[in-house]
Amino acid sequence: MVPALARTRSRGTAMDVEELLSLLVVGSVAVAAPVLSRLTGRIAPVPLVVFEILLGMAVGPSLLGWASPNHAIELLSEFGLAFLFFMAGNEIDFGAIRGRPLRRAAIGWSGSLVLGVGVGLLLAPRLDVAVIVGIALTTTALGTIMPVLRDAGLLARPFGRSAVAVGAVGEFGPLLAISLFLSGRRPAEALAVVVVFAAVTGAAIFLAGRGGHTRLHRLVADTLHTSGQFAVRIAILVIVALVTLSVVMGLDMLLGAFAAGVLSRLVLREAGDADRHLVESKLEAVAFGFLVPIFFITTGLTFDLAALTGSTSTLLLVPVFLAALLLARGIPSALAAPPGATARQHAALGLFGATALPLVVAITDIGVAEGILETATASALVGAGMLSVLVFPLVALGLLRTGSGRTEQGGRT
Repeated sequence: MVPALARTRSRGTAMDVEELLSLLVVGSVAVAAPVLSRLTGRIAPVPLVVFEILLGMAVGPSLLGWASPNHAIELLSEFGLAFLFFMAGNEIDFGAIRGRPLRRAAIGWSGSLVLGVGVGLLLAPRLDVAVIVGIALTTTALGTIMPVLRDAGLLARPFGRSAVAVGAVGEFGPLLAISLFLSGRRPAEALAVVVVFAAVTGAAIFLAGRGGHTRLHRLVADTLHTSGQFAVRIAILVIVALVTLSVVMGLDMLLGAFAAGVLSRLVLREAGDADRHLVESKLEAVAFGFLVPIFFITTGLTFDLAALTGSTSTLLLVPVFLAALLLARGIPSALAAPPGATARQHAALGLFGATALPLVVAITDIGVAEGILETATASALVGAGMLSVLVFPLVALGLLRTGSGRTEQGGRT
């Protein structure tokens, strides 16, 4: 058999060459982004995702035109988005955040949804537009704030657990809202489908959490350093299975990806610490070394810069949406701070909670595809999400550092 790449080369079609060149440019951007992030980190720590999106915009059709979205890139981008939410579900320790942190985060998200839809109605007096804008304003980029919290040594502290609870609800809540309100079904029918999906995945999570997977863990351990790589293969199978289930049921695929991450964590919970950490590092390598960067770079490639800058009114929507994120998501998130938290910690938690991007991209894509949201409005929302990722975590860390002496003495950070 002749390899596909060889057949492509023998045919020499212009479209095939262009697709490969675009993929080469995307790969080059994925390599350049962490280098630039490391270099600029000495001056001010800028999240890696910002470089990936900005570089994607730079090489995309909006500016240099070196790369353009094609079927291969878009397919890898979809897998990257699924892996991003798989890793979010896989990183959450529900045992650590259950109780008060999770309860307060859930109450805060409910308030965010009400405020978000209210802001949407003020900006566009159409209920369908207001719902999409409102759901977008309730999101939290858990995949962005988790590394920031980990690097700052905050994950094991009460503040970090509250921030993770806010982020977990800020990802799972919007996914449910998408499935209920943006599925095209009647509310009662959509709710029934969500309940069935929850029952199926809940049963799988319950069985995984019961323990006793000795043979499975032995197979994982025996193939960690071989070409078998059973743990990585079964994780990918779980992702594909639950994503397929969610799509077949007419739900958003990210709901399945998130549930797959939770399930995977429970299955590997009883494995040895060394084996579990090694499996997690392998999954991180697949996700953040390959697929997730392609999603964010593709976000830059498809970003409609002309629609955003085409009118002053559209451009002014960016700071308006940024302020709306602080209002609708930041204030309710701040209320989920742990007992005894200082004013700076409340403000920092609000900023972490208002940090949003991946789901903003996904939600606005749905709105544009359904013909509900204008491209310019979607670009303004994504632009605000990009600014939130760039600004809010840096300001939050600055607030925590400024009050670090007092908080560490009180043991409240």
